Amino acid sequence: MVRALEGINLDIYQGETLGLVGETGCGKSVTSLSIMRLVADPPGKIVDGEIIFKGEDLLKKSEAEMQQIRGSRITMVFQDPMTFLNPVLTIGDQVSEVIALHEDLARDIVQSKIDEVQETIKQIDPASPERERLLSQTKKLEALKGNPPKYSRREMKKAAMRRTIDVLKLVQMPSPEKVVRQYPHELSGGMRQRAIIAMALSCSPDLLIADEPTTSLDVTIQAQILALLSELKKKIESSVLIITHDMGIVAEICDRVSVMYAGNVIETAETRALFRSPLHPYTQGLLKAIPKLNRDTEELEIIPGSVPNLIHPPSGCRFHPRCPYRMDKCDKAFPPLIENEPGHLVACYLYQEKSQESK
Repeated sequence: MVRALEGINLDIYQGETLGLVGETGCGKSVTSLSIMRLVADPPGKIVDGEIIFKGEDLLKKSEAEMQQIRGSRITMVFQDPMTFLNPVLTIGDQVSEVIALHEDLARDIVQSKIDEVQETIKQIDPASPERERLLSQTKKLEALKGNPPKYSRREMKKAAMRRTIDVLKLVQMPSPEKVVRQYPHELSGGMRQRAIIAMALSCSPDLLIADEPTTSLDVTIQAQILALLSELKKKIESSVLIITHDMGIVAEICDRVSVMYAGNVIETAETRALFRSPLHPYTQGLLKAIPKLNRDTEELEIIPGSVPNLIHPPSGCRFHPRCPYRMDKCDKAFPPLIENEPGHLVACYLYQEKSQESK
């Protein structure tokens, strides 16, 4: 049995961007799938803990309830858009399906009719008797918003497609009216990623999870996607969980960052604090391995050893076989996550010792 995650503890605050970083295989993607309740059972299983979202434990929700939450209140951007876009459906069909499933399109139809009438009112003579009739029609339509009538499937589909075009415009998709009729293979990598982001944002979620959102994109498109995510977060006022192994992405767009190692969160801090003063030996090793643009270096620093096998993980702190500060207690029990400084949490006996001495 592989314990891919062991005692993960994450807090994501309203309107913030939290970065989750670590080496490949440390459990970042499994964490995101656990939040979404998408861990395949079997073979995977969530055996313990809580996933509290808006005061409710998602682990106590039925699958039907989770289907209502996924795609509307919690959404996810996956790392390879070609894997998650259906190659035989147009972009418009795929994005509009999410909107049709979670949004009240009947109200959209009523609102579009109101907009059409109001546009007509602007174009006619204020003294025209037709204006009074249109104003009366507007009032009747406004009354329908509270209890909209049932519309035909064709009208609902047209409303979903209008909303799809609006969402594609929101993610700055070039020629959205054309893109809705295109298939994934007809788009560039950056456009496909924008389509995935549009799908995730179509219902204005409370939490957006972005799993390696810039993987396989060139540097220029990466910068555009990251800037887009930052801008969209402010527009829809949602929280964002960015999963990455790129510390440059973290430095650019994250408010706080949690560092994972072998299924554990070993340090959490505000982004500037983490880069300025990393506490855990693993975090220190990660940052030392990043090339410095203002310094000539013949060889990059490395963390000795290799990532442990999670089928047979080391006892105690899973980093202790590679740690230059290893103590005898490190291989006996995993150190608790303590607040060494305000807002700066670390799981390391070095700081537990200092904390006890200060008391």
